[in-house]
Amino acid sequence: MMRKDVQPVFVWRTLMLLCLALIVLPAGSAFAAVNKPFPQHTTYTSGSIKPNHVTQATMDNSVKTKWNAWKAAYLKPAGTGKYYVKYNSAGETVSEAHGYGMLSTVLMAGYEANAQTYFDGLYSYYTAHPSANNPYLMAWKQNSSFQNVEGDNSATDGDMDIAFSLLLAHKQWGSSGSVNYLQAAQNIINAIMEDDINQTQWTLRLGDWATSGSYNTATRPSDFMLNHLKAFRSATGDARWDNVVNKTYTIINSLYNGYSSSTGLLPDFVIYSGGAYKPAPADFLEDPNDGHYNYNSCRTPWRITTDYLLTGDNRALSQLNQLNSWIAAKAGNSPGNIKDGYKLNGTLFGSYNSGAFYAPFGVSAMTSSSNQSWLNSLWSHTASSPQEDYYEDSIKLFSMIVMSGNWWTY
Repeated sequence: MMRKDVQPVFVWRTLMLLCLALIVLPAGSAFAAVNKPFPQHTTYTSGSIKPNHVTQATMDNSVKTKWNAWKAAYLKPAGTGKYYVKYNSAGETVSEAHGYGMLSTVLMAGYEANAQTYFDGLYSYYTAHPSANNPYLMAWKQNSSFQNVEGDNSATDGDMDIAFSLLLAHKQWGSSGSVNYLQAAQNIINAIMEDDINQTQWTLRLGDWATSGSYNTATRPSDFMLNHLKAFRSATGDARWDNVVNKTYTIINSLYNGYSSSTGLLPDFVIYSGGAYKPAPADFLEDPNDGHYNYNSCRTPWRITTDYLLTGDNRALSQLNQLNSWIAAKAGNSPGNIKDGYKLNGTLFGSYNSGAFYAPFGVSAMTSSSNQSWLNSLWSHTASSPQEDYYEDSIKLFSMIVMSGNWWTY
């Protein structure tokens, strides 16, 4: 029997330990094991390279530092049980940013103790903002009051990253908890096929709204997330995704051979005219540089190369190799000389050394050992870079995850 004078101390210590456990273990991590914790050190395709002038541990730590800064600046609560990504000073967000938030939290799980809590909160926000065209797609923009603005329809890139992140969440935590990640992924993947894909051309639409006129056949190379598409095929068994993969690679090479054979650059937007895919004219959707390598297509070296690194699919390798040799020469082998905007023939029109531009070139440099010193320079420039804005910092984080060998797939 316990002595009466000991019992209060015992109870007090027990309560203190329980309280500490609740503080240390967030809701998500308390209920699901982390199956693929950061760092993963993925083995990429044979012949590819990583930075070799710093240790693996140093690279991992640099990614952690970038994640910590990104989380502090952009990942914010959005009411009870929800999170969103603050993409500008007005406190607005877009589905592109939301996809980035879901991708980064699932990839950083294991290092980030609250990853599943953040991810589930981001998932709850996504489900609370459906597109009017398809309830499984996400309305593309919300204001600081979390109200849909500028049309409650979707953007393909946000939809794709959300879908891919849900597949990774299934691998990371399983689907037997409060969210069935696999079922949620399959729902949005099927919705993307129905409303974000032109099933006559098998091209990626700009969004679920782009169903008429020249917009119906237009596409955006920064949406060419080929490894996402292959994961969608694997997760659903839907062979139509093979058509989209094949057509996407065909368009990359058509643009490269027809418009940028000396640079490998791809335009921000692409139209279908006269039976062929061509760079979009000025002001097609956003600004006078819609047909140039600008703030959309700056992501293509990261998006396209990632599929090569993970699967060895070399259908865009000639374009990527040309891109690598051109940018290294154009910048005089100095990442600080890379600017934010080029015409497809290589003519410079940008003026700022944006992380959204230089960091993805680090991913494309991984294709060949001939790029080793260039890759090392790009890694160092990115890892030591100061904070910019949401867009640049997101792209730098993802590029460093890939460059350090820590990207993985479904």
